[in-house]
Amino acid sequence: MKVKIVNHSPYPSPFYATPLSAGMDLRAAITEPIVLKPLQRAMVPTGLYIALPEGFEAQVRPRSGLAAKKGITVLNSPGTVDADYRGEIRVILVNLSEEPFEIVPGERIAQMVIARHEKIEWEEVEVLDETERGAGGFGSTGVK
Repeated sequence: MKVKIVNHSPYPSPFYATPLSAGMDLRAAITEPIVLKPLQRAMVPTGLYIALPEGFEAQVRPRSGLAAKKGITVLNSPGTVDADYRGEIRVILVNLSEEPFEIVPGERIAQMVIARHEKIEWEEVEVLDETERGAGGFGSTGVK
């Protein structure tokens, strides 16, 4: 599938790092480093603008290495870029560690996955069908 992209950053457009990769890395399109203090968040520009076809979204997700090693994650994970959005893709990063984290120009800050989604219509009813789980919520299926 071809997707139109405008890239105003000095970096290459996102690409799949390996043949079986689901996500493409997004880079910080900044001219000066940004320091995220513990629990601080920032909207980091990517310089990217895309036009997805109807029925698709771009999901902006954390990079596992940044999350595991540095405590840096995408605050609204996954962030959704809708098919009709034409503004710059920006990433809401948050520092969940106890140490300041410096985002440098061109750093890979998140990953983007293109996903198909369905549209639904609500069918209002008085009662839902029964299931084995029923109304059991968080933890109701056990821990093992």
